[in-house]
Amino acid sequence: MAQNMFRTGFLVRATHTLLTWVITLTLFLHNTDLRKCEERGELLLPVLFFLVVVLSVLLYFAVSLMDPGFVLTDTTKSVVQGVQGANEEMESMIPQTSTPRLRRCGYCLLQQPMRAKHCQTCKRCVRRFDHHCPWIENCVGERNHRWFIVYLLVQLLALLWALHIALSGISPSISWELWFRVNGLLLVALAVVGVFSVVVVLLLGCHLYLVSINCTTWEFMSRHRISYLKHCGDEENPFDRGVFCNLWDFFCICRTVMWEKMYHRDTLNSV
Repeated sequence: MAQNMFRTGFLVRATHTLLTWVITLTLFLHNTDLRKCEERGELLLPVLFFLVVVLSVLLYFAVSLMDPGFVLTDTTKSVVQGVQGANEEMESMIPQTSTPRLRRCGYCLLQQPMRAKHCQTCKRCVRRFDHHCPWIENCVGERNHRWFIVYLLVQLLALLWALHIALSGISPSISWELWFRVNGLLLVALAVVGVFSVVVVLLLGCHLYLVSINCTTWEFMSRHRISYLKHCGDEENPFDRGVFCNLWDFFCICRTVMWEKMYHRDTLNSV
């Protein structure tokens, strides 16, 4: 029973939700700028902060529960009973007349599109696999990557705002012991929010950089083991169309993007 709860991500999501609302309640109950605005009848800032927190929680659950782009089936699947799955670097190549060629996953035996990878935690292949995030207990892939970035942006806004609010509630005292006693909960909230702020800033910066060059975390970390990248130069990325085009393709939701399409610098320069 406990293993099933961990596997479904219930405890992780419950912890995130509980921590978020405990910190929010702490900021509202202490003598912070939020509390002062409430006492003066100025409800605009408290309501806006509350809505930002609610939005961050909704985005968290959306990204956490969304299908990241699982490879569901293929038209030429031939399941071989009794074959043990090898790792993804030992997957056999399936002959194809068109590019890109498809591989047969060594675990689920589905045709694996280029840039897809089998997630050992989710037990499924994910299109344009970026990474498996333990905090959302879900993969980040083709369908939810942009929403993961949006979630990080909103989460960072909520965290930085919470930092400012927590600092505004720190009150002076006549002794260190009394100071810690009066500000104890706010100091704990400040420490938690500060740590998460640093983590989110680093995550957001890394992901925005990778998005700008049309590269995934998995490709960036393991390019020497990936069949379609290991023969490229260290600075060569066959999916890179330039920063503007990469960002447009990533954040534009009005059209479908073929993430597997490869571009060659010589071809681009000659056009």
